[in-house]
Amino acid sequence: MKSEDTPFVGGPLDGRVLPVLLGITGHPPKTYRIPVPDPDGGEPTVLVYRRVQAATSKRLGLHQGWKYEYAPEGDTSGRRFTLPWSPGTHKRGGSGGATPDGNADE
Repeated sequence: MKSEDTPFVGGPLDGRVLPVLLGITGHPPKTYRIPVPDPDGGEPTVLVYRRVQAATSKRLGLHQGWKYEYAPEGDTSGRRFTLPWSPGTHKRGGSGGATPDGNADE
């Protein structure tokens, strides 16, 4: 597996550079969750970092890597990976036809 040294900004990991495994597209994951064990043996605290673009080149504006920024509110996106054929993933609404309501064929 390929990994990339990725800087972390903010939170407890501020200033650290950690190797992060890359996905099949060659990018690190959009969110990085780090469980921190509770010293009293309770539920672990989960630190959440979000992937953002690290920099752009001056001349062409090309992408130059990723960094992770601390998200103190945690994971509020509510998004989880679901398969398109999983139940409950389809948006309901509309007439269900191929033609939009405003442009019906005559």
